[in-house]
Amino acid sequence: MKQEYTITAYTENQVGILNKIAIMFSRRKISLESLNTSPSEVENIYRFTIVVKESESVVKNLVKQIGKIVDVLKVYVNTNDEIIWQQIALYKVPTEIIMKEAKVERLLRAYGANAVVIRNDYTVFESTGQDEEINKLLSELHKYGLIEFVRSSRIAIMKASEGIHKSILELEKNDPTKDPINNEFLSLKSKIFQM
Repeated sequence: MKQEYTITAYTENQVGILNKIAIMFSRRKISLESLNTSPSEVENIYRFTIVVKESESVVKNLVKQIGKIVDVLKVYVNTNDEIIWQQIALYKVPTEIIMKEAKVERLLRAYGANAVVIRNDYTVFESTGQDEEINKLLSELHKYGLIEFVRSSRIAIMKASEGIHKSILELEKNDPTKDPINNEFLSLKSKIFQM
């Protein structure tokens, strides 16, 4: 049975990483519901938040394959119950209607929408929430001459995760390249490698 999963991948900031991840989806003919990239809590480490609707077995296999990409440090997969997630939406509405209809102002307050831009011809409101909240406000604003609408991709934080900061610190602590290995035979090169 298909359901919504959120895949979180931590990667190094390398050219072509988006293409490498996208190929994993296109080879398996998996559609993305949402894709967001952003800096993470660790400098030079980026976070991909990808939403898909697929079966559990398909998603687990996909996550394993993404984890094999050299530039990917860690990949998590979560259901909606295991994350805290939000989206942002912008709504452009005629200012004239907002000024005339007190209902619209009450409606916007009820959904926690804030004015971002107010002009004579239109006003842009922003609200954050999940699909259902954003869609309800969208549906209501259609009644009042909604001009334009846009919704961001999902951003999410895992409830049961310490992030990647701790893992990165442990990796750096155990980095074998920091401790140079002394080769006792290097000074004897001419004696050892004679032909």
